[in-house]
Amino acid sequence: MHNKTVSQRFGLLLEAYCRACGMYLKHLSRQVEAMEKLINLTDILKQEKKDETQKVQMRFLVDQMKRPDYMDALQNFTSPLNPAHQLGNLRLDECRIMSSAKRPLWLNWENPDIMSELLFQNNEIIFKNGDDLRQDMLTLQIIKIMENIWQNQGLDLRMLPYGCLSLGDCVGLIEVVRSSHTIMQIQCKGGLKGALQFNSNTLHQWLRDKNKGEMYDMAVDLFTRSCAGYCVATFILGIGDRHNSNIMVKDDGQLFHIDFGHFLDHKKKKFGYKRERVPFVLTQDFLIVISKGSQECVKTKEFERFQEMCYKAYLAIRQHANLFINLFSMMLGSGMPELQSFDDIAYIRKTLALEKTEQAMMLFSFLISTHPEALDYFMKQMNDAHHGGWTTKMDWIFHTIRQHALN
Repeated sequence: MHNKTVSQRFGLLLEAYCRACGMYLKHLSRQVEAMEKLINLTDILKQEKKDETQKVQMRFLVDQMKRPDYMDALQNFTSPLNPAHQLGNLRLDECRIMSSAKRPLWLNWENPDIMSELLFQNNEIIFKNGDDLRQDMLTLQIIKIMENIWQNQGLDLRMLPYGCLSLGDCVGLIEVVRSSHTIMQIQCKGGLKGALQFNSNTLHQWLRDKNKGEMYDMAVDLFTRSCAGYCVATFILGIGDRHNSNIMVKDDGQLFHIDFGHFLDHKKKKFGYKRERVPFVLTQDFLIVISKGSQECVKTKEFERFQEMCYKAYLAIRQHANLFINLFSMMLGSGMPELQSFDDIAYIRKTLALEKTEQAMMLFSFLISTHPEALDYFMKQMNDAHHGGWTTKMDWIFHTIRQHALN
């Protein structure tokens, strides 16, 4: 509605929706009221309180949220991310202001459901004011479509397209995935060697400690499947800024990526050069988990199975190349900074190697000696990702040092 060129049209659509949604309008009204309070709160934090210490800002946040008007607005309403979830009382002791420049809020609500002890006892959501989340939304929706395609072809790669909702001009909500940790958090638990990337076993040891007995094999399988899916998805979409704070792992082994602020190969640059020099993230840490602790990872049958998953996943998406090109083409007029022209979409044509020739039995061609050119192209990218893993590790070292310096 902030865009004057389309606001009149969408204003009419919004009015028609509100007139037709019946009793649900009350729930929408409560959500709008809650979001307005959060916008006001973050505006004050970014402007009037920006030079204050974290402790002073937190005291202000808690004091504001304890006010009757804030308590009424921010409690006991339907979650905008999932209408099946109710947000109960705020758990103020678990809410916090995050360290990034736009001062996003990490919010925690009780789950008022009488069965909450059997399901989940709290709902955690990140509120952002100042970041355009439309690109994240689009990427997550594309990943969900990829997962559907893979499942239809018998591939279960266990993707995790978490909830993300853009609510207006640079305002939105992000779901916090339960029992998940960033790679950096896990590596830092391994001491200085783990934090500085000298010990590539930290992730594997952490996963082993979290999953005993038969659960370990299930965790490694889940990690392998999800890692294969995200390797293919991030490569095809050209996802950038893949440092160790933007890749997470759940306690059960499921890997997933977050923060899709850069895609279609619009990667960050340093002194005019792209900082990320590999097509996707496949470090020694990941390979050790996939190969169940083996130091000669690429010689194991587990790695061969991982490669097979990647090849199948890549070729399955390539079969539906026109779908993804059309979906991105439809979004050209949305004004996203990294989706402005057909030149941006051309990157998908490149990663899917649409100019390369194919042979019959495309999905199973990796089992025979002659590969289609498209598969050869992806195999080269996988080799580059593996052998260039040291460059990713170097980026992660500097990112970890910078984060510790800020904190």
